[in-house]
Amino acid sequence: MKRALICGISGQDGTLLAEFLLKKGYEVFGTSRDANAAKFTNLINKKIKNELTILTMVPDDFRSVYIAIKMSSPDELYFLAGQTSVGLSFELPADTMKSITIGTLNILEACRLSGKNIKIYNAGSSESFGDTNGFAANEYQPFNPRSPYGVAKASSYWLVNNYREAYNLFACTGILFNHESDLRPERFVTQKIIKCAVRIYKGASEKLKLGRLDISRDWGWAPEYIEAIWLMMQKDYPVDLIIATGKSYTLEEFVNETFLILGLDWKEYVVQDRSLYRPTDILISKADPSKAKNEIGWEAKYDAKDVIKKMIDAEMLNNLLGN
Repeated sequence: MKRALICGISGQDGTLLAEFLLKKGYEVFGTSRDANAAKFTNLINKKIKNELTILTMVPDDFRSVYIAIKMSSPDELYFLAGQTSVGLSFELPADTMKSITIGTLNILEACRLSGKNIKIYNAGSSESFGDTNGFAANEYQPFNPRSPYGVAKASSYWLVNNYREAYNLFACTGILFNHESDLRPERFVTQKIIKCAVRIYKGASEKLKLGRLDISRDWGWAPEYIEAIWLMMQKDYPVDLIIATGKSYTLEEFVNETFLILGLDWKEYVVQDRSLYRPTDILISKADPSKAKNEIGWEAKYDAKDVIKKMIDAEMLNNLLGN
């Protein structure tokens, strides 16, 4: 039985990955900043919390990272922890840098010192590229981050590359473009749109406040991306890959499709609020995921329109069940 340690197990990706690995027969360990106080709502809703071993780990504290790795003795380590919101990174830049960059460094160093050949996956981000200026980014595209979150993710990418070359570690980065599911918290714009639109559909008299509508993103279905992450870790050698659908849509198109599915005209309910604009933002984010297909045989089956439908269906079901 393989052992996996998922750092940051309570979020969307951590929960989906835990569920995926348990089905594969793994013994799964997960970390949280406070294993005793955390709610683990996603894990409980998925009915998998009792199948896991949860450890307390603070990514920017080397001692706690080293102890978590020693206690779990994993074959595979997935580093998904850290501050995950681009918007929030402008308000919490120091915490964002510490939790992601220092966290990645501590993971790499602790694995190096462990004496065990641990495969390491680092959660990278399309935010490292910044604006792709209408071109589809590939793995050779220079980074040009435009947020503290993007800077932190770019830094973690180079740390992984450095440790891989210097110490011959199996360490790789998945450069994931936007990937969504019903497990996203409402601070993410996709979930904010879905939840508000469904409330309006059910009779709520409210307006959906959004920032820029002309931004373009590549939105994919998160459960698919989890399989890609796992496939990267099954290779005989580490490789960094872009994981994306290859199709980008504007936020206006995302909003329009959401309300259209519900039989509503989005222009009657959406208000642009300049206070929601970020200090700097990426206008166009596009991806070329062809290397992932060549290296691990993976390509996305669902694009943004499929994601919207799946998220609406999940929200309707949650409302029906009273969740």
